[in-house]
Amino acid sequence: MIAINDLTFLIGSRALYNEANWHIKPGDRVGLIGANGTGKSTLLKLIVGEYTPTSGSISMSKELKIGYLNQDLLSYESHNSILHVAMEAFERQNQLHHEIEELLKKIETDYSEDTLRKLSNRQEEFAALDGYNIEYRANQILAGLGFSEEDQHRALNTFSGGWRMRVMLAKILLQDPDILLLDEPTNHMDLPSIKWLENYLMGFEGAIVIVSHDRYFLDKIVNRIVESRKGKLTSYSGNYTYYLEEKELRSEIQRGEFKNQQAKIKQEERLIERFRAKASKAKMAQSRMKALEKMERVEDVDDDNPTVNFSFKFTKASGRHVIRIENAYKSYPAIDILENADAIIEKGDKIALIGANGKGKSTLLRIIAGTEPFEGKCETGHNVTETFFAQHQLESLHLENSILEELQSFAPKHTDTELRSLLGCFLFTGDDVFKKIKVLSGGEKSRVALAKSLTTDSNFLILDEPTNHLDIQSVNILIQALQQYEGTFITVSHDRYFLDNVANKIWFIEDKKIKEYPGTYEEYEEWQVTRDKNSKPVEVNKEPKKEKAKKEEVTKSVSDDTSKQLKKLNNQLQKLEEEIEAQNLSVQKLESELGNEAIYSDAEKLKSVNDNYSIAKMDLEKLQQKWEKMAEEILILEESL
Repeated sequence: MIAINDLTFLIGSRALYNEANWHIKPGDRVGLIGANGTGKSTLLKLIVGEYTPTSGSISMSKELKIGYLNQDLLSYESHNSILHVAMEAFERQNQLHHEIEELLKKIETDYSEDTLRKLSNRQEEFAALDGYNIEYRANQILAGLGFSEEDQHRALNTFSGGWRMRVMLAKILLQDPDILLLDEPTNHMDLPSIKWLENYLMGFEGAIVIVSHDRYFLDKIVNRIVESRKGKLTSYSGNYTYYLEEKELRSEIQRGEFKNQQAKIKQEERLIERFRAKASKAKMAQSRMKALEKMERVEDVDDDNPTVNFSFKFTKASGRHVIRIENAYKSYPAIDILENADAIIEKGDKIALIGANGKGKSTLLRIIAGTEPFEGKCETGHNVTETFFAQHQLESLHLENSILEELQSFAPKHTDTELRSLLGCFLFTGDDVFKKIKVLSGGEKSRVALAKSLTTDSNFLILDEPTNHLDIQSVNILIQALQQYEGTFITVSHDRYFLDNVANKIWFIEDKKIKEYPGTYEEYEEWQVTRDKNSKPVEVNKEPKKEKAKKEEVTKSVSDDTSKQLKKLNNQLQKLEEEIEAQNLSVQKLESELGNEAIYSDAEKLKSVNDNYSIAKMDLEKLQQKWEKMAEEILILEESL
């Protein structure tokens, strides 16, 4: 299908690829991976002919139809509707449609056999190309990518960059290419659209090459991984998870070979050193030296998985309640976001806020951060210090600072070694840390702003799409950082692997309310599948009216009883929360007494306060256990209604 042979591509004096080889075969579904800057996007541009190789060749059939999605398409402008733009994919059908329209006008005055024959031919070809269904097909794909019927008639230039990218993807998918080259196709997509795209690509019959940092997406779609590293392309069969296992196995073998070779080299060097001065052995020593010089060296294995070597600390711990939202109302001219919504964020919560675009995720984060006006109450708890990371935070970076200076001015308590260690995790190594902010790309600025957020003396983090512009290694570093972080955070992200590894609660906005699932993202997904199955309409068997009425009466009675029980439990839960709050204050008061140095000079008083503290702490734990059990009962009852 496509053969890449001995490909070399130079940027200045640097070889991005050096005699790299790769053959793409029909049916291949490839994940093209590698650290930022290793040439993944460049390779796709080489394949489509936007760049020319320095040496080597890329060969393919002239008839091969390539569908290429890249981030440059964000700049595409059009005043036409997105439906019209998507249907531009049907070039021949559109041409035939125009010709048929013209011939139909002509036939009103010209009944000649030639005109009728042309019209008949055009209509036959149009039907053979399924021309009568092209609008339906465009509708289906645009709907799958998150566009409502009303949206499809809006002009392309009225949409933001991320939505425009989806339109361009729709256009490419409608072209029915032989091979799809997709550069970060899930960027700017919400979770429902990503899942739709996964299902679509699983049914796609052509070859696919995907550049993506979304591990779950790669695991679902690809059957081969090609890694771009050190100018070479290395192929692994299987999906991304299998690649990790296979690479570790290959690395283990390579480490063994390297270790054995190094031992052999040292042994040879000792022999040469020992005998080179002796005339009788000099010839043998020279021979061994030449053999050693010609030896093909095995490289040691580089560590591609850096770990966080940084202390995330804050000086003050927050109180139990970090954020309390009550009776929140928020709407925009075209949509209502929240209506009489309540929610609580408690100390130690690691919350993933998920849902489709346009449902109000970023709006809710701004409400929590205090930067979005709304009706209702959003109270910040005792000793809560927050940091809000969002893409617009890039504007607050000081352009004349170097990367290291930017972090030094923001986090003076951390040493240069600590800061450079953190920056190294986010791919700023060596002299990179002295680059001025003003020369960085958007993705690099995003990584600096994220590293800056993690150095803060805050016990509450608000993170809006922190995984944007991060490669897989950097996402792993962020996961490690948040797993080590002892404070509280809420994050919005479309990276499911990231969410599944950092969150212990899931929030979602439904029916203009903030709803919570108390578990991991994977558990939430399983619960959601079950809930969707249970909510599907069931075919009702015809039955006598009396029996039906009797059943409805029983159902209503059960439902009423459940509602009463639920109301009673909610009242009990509220009282229990008040008890917990009061008990928490008692514990804090006793902690304060134990923190007073004067008490340690009075052994009897110290024992009394210490005993009271132990009892109060035990009582608090019992109340919290009781609260958890009651909250679980309420959740089960709510699901049964």
